[in-house]
Amino acid sequence: MICQECGQKPATIHFTKIVNGEKTEFHLCETCAGEKGDMFSSPSNFTINHLLSGLLNFNGAGTSIGGPSTEKPLRCETCGLTYSQFSKSGRFGCVDCYTSFAGRLDPLLKRIHGNMEHSGKVPQRSGGKIKLKKELQELKLQLQQKVAREEFEQAAKLRDKIKQLEKEIAHS
Repeated sequence: MICQECGQKPATIHFTKIVNGEKTEFHLCETCAGEKGDMFSSPSNFTINHLLSGLLNFNGAGTSIGGPSTEKPLRCETCGLTYSQFSKSGRFGCVDCYTSFAGRLDPLLKRIHGNMEHSGKVPQRSGGKIKLKKELQELKLQLQQKVAREEFEQAAKLRDKIKQLEKEIAHS
């Protein structure tokens, strides 16, 4: 792909901006990106810590994007790491940081992963029982929904499927 600015060099910086649902893409060479400013400068200037800081809603000063806070900064009691320091480095100071920052981590993880529960791939060898348990969990959820909607005939069918799956899991 050729640079959209100069039309001569290959584009090495690819930037997508979405504002109010309108998507704009920029494809620039390093020279043109450098002339455009910091937003398009070399990718080596952009680290995973910058990404994490953005996801944590922090600006460069370590305050929330909503403005400076008057409350005491969140701090781990064990190692003394503040949430602001964590957002800049992207690393915890100790194992207790997970507990200390849990209130702010849950929404962050949900925003990043879309869910708070891991639902990745299942290994082939041990996958049978895990898949059955997952199917059982889904059926129980459907059963609750059918009962709530007073669809008792369909709920009875689901109940029977659940009993059958529970037997299969017990035998395996």
